[in-house]
Amino acid sequence: MTETENIAYDVVVLGAGPVGENVADRTRAAGLSTAIVESELVGGECSYWACMPSKALLRPIIARADARRLPGLSEAVRGPLDTAAVLARRDEYTSHWHDDGQVGWLEGIGADLYRGHGRLAGPRVVTVTAPDGTVRTLTARHAVAVCTGTRALLPDLPGIEDVQPWTSREATSAEEVPGRLIVVGGGVVAAEMATVFQGLGSRVTVLVRGKGLLARMEPFAGELVADALGEAGADIRTGTSVESVGRENGAVVAVTGSGDRIEADEILFATGRAPRTDDIGLDTVGLEPGSWLPVDDTLRVEDTDWLYACGDVNHRALLTHQGKYQARIAGDAIGARAAGAPLRTDPWGAHAATADHHAVPQVVFTDPEAAAVGLSLAEAEQAGHRVRAVDVEMSSVAGAGLYGEGYRGRARMVVDLDEGILRGVTFVGPGVGELLHSASVAVAGQIPVDRLWHAVPSYPTISEVWLRLLEAYRG
Repeated sequence: MTETENIAYDVVVLGAGPVGENVADRTRAAGLSTAIVESELVGGECSYWACMPSKALLRPIIARADARRLPGLSEAVRGPLDTAAVLARRDEYTSHWHDDGQVGWLEGIGADLYRGHGRLAGPRVVTVTAPDGTVRTLTARHAVAVCTGTRALLPDLPGIEDVQPWTSREATSAEEVPGRLIVVGGGVVAAEMATVFQGLGSRVTVLVRGKGLLARMEPFAGELVADALGEAGADIRTGTSVESVGRENGAVVAVTGSGDRIEADEILFATGRAPRTDDIGLDTVGLEPGSWLPVDDTLRVEDTDWLYACGDVNHRALLTHQGKYQARIAGDAIGARAAGAPLRTDPWGAHAATADHHAVPQVVFTDPEAAAVGLSLAEAEQAGHRVRAVDVEMSSVAGAGLYGEGYRGRARMVVDLDEGILRGVTFVGPGVGELLHSASVAVAGQIPVDRLWHAVPSYPTISEVWLRLLEAYRG
């Protein structure tokens, strides 16, 4: 192992996923020299094992489901999907797991890429161990930003090491579709991957410890998604724990808390995430290895004046788009502090990630889609707001019927009765993901409900559901 001289930068970023890339983009825009360190592929989890491959896999399945709702087209799409073509398109969207394009983008903004494992070695110091064993030391004049994301968390179950279970990575990069698949979990990854593999011909069994799918959304979201998965042929078992797993004659066998034995070809655990902070030198700066990194609204790690944490590692909102939002805030805050400029850290200010608390949007790309922003009814009530939930069926608007026969879905807005604004909005139904940004604008902008009455939705679009919600609220 050889070590080169110390190289100084204004900013050093650990992790070149979408979050780290956005920090680098904003610090470079502020005129700060920036190094970015990556141990795997530039573009990170989202580009190669999460957002992009999963949505590439889901899109043909959702498109077929939509086509089957249309007379004149439904009979033409009754057959199975071309699995090889679906997987090939997924491969295109992951750039065949090569990062040349993303590296070119980094070069275009003037950031320096260091490939290898980055670790803190004291305040403002990062060592990078390259694949060939060379160690470089990078010193940051102003800031180090940790953007290393999360990894799948596997439960401590008897037999799990022998099973070689799938996590989200194996599911999104699978080269073949298993004949039978067990999905353990009830969150977004579980629901989306159950949709993918059921749609591609697997016999899917979903084992959910809790009461239903998508527990962090309004209850009707998980109910509608579970109903649709069941109608498609999946076996959804709620209130079911897995006590042990093993392989017998090549098949996975999962034993549930009730003693049931379920056989499959593969088993996917979608049971949570853990921060990738266990081996990045946190102990050298007085922090606990493997821990989440709590931050203030400028994304600066608490009790430091130089360390930032953006994206999943701070545990504020484990979503790519929210991490990128945090990165933009952090990059601008780093730039302002470096220049000695005043910061705008008031709520919704340029240097405060206020949306993390009040307006986090998320789309679950199942059939039907589930889309939500802000607080659910239960969350709003727990936060002490005096609120009212207003619900309407999505089928109440002409656009839903035109979208497809038998359109099923539901919409809810949570109205703060004291402030006269929306605390949260949820849509469930085919195609509703594209409705969500209007709700995000309403919630983040704290637009008065009375003013929303003057935002006229076009006829006959599904967005007329806004009018139905407002009419139901007014009575």
